Amino acid sequence: MLKTVADIMTRDPVTVTPETPLTEVIRTIAERKISGLPVVDEAGKLVGVISETDLMWRETGVTPPPYIMLLDSVIYLENPGHYERELHKALGQTVKEAMSQKPITVTPDKPLREAAQILHEHKIHRLPVLNADGQVVGILTRGDIIRAMAAEQDR
Repeated sequence: MLKTVADIMTRDPVTVTPETPLTEVIRTIAERKISGLPVVDEAGKLVGVISETDLMWRETGVTPPPYIMLLDSVIYLENPGHYERELHKALGQTVKEAMSQKPITVTPDKPLREAAQILHEHKIHRLPVLNADGQVVGILTRGDIIRAMAAEQDR
């Protein structure tokens, strides 16, 4: 029998709202030894994900994009919009300011093999699991898949 996401996902994961202070998220991630959290609205629908990567901007700082000056004009060698987003994350105080929007998701009935391929191909660490109403019912991490693989070997 093929395993599905529902077979190994973490059910009822800890979630936060866009208004949650980043200090609370940092504490939660550290205390629970997890790498990220789904961000939900008041109806429990997914609006984003906040991860260690998103929070790292606070410590690493932001480097302005390279530019050249030509006849009193600034010509950016990289997209300055990217710098502005990074700066906003670094200075943010709430989840809304630092979270990644439009995360990739799966449904509980998705075959585990396909979910693992999504994690691998997109180089992400977690997949929020949504029901038909778009509400978060679980989360699937790389660690969940590795633990399931280890359990199979023990059988």
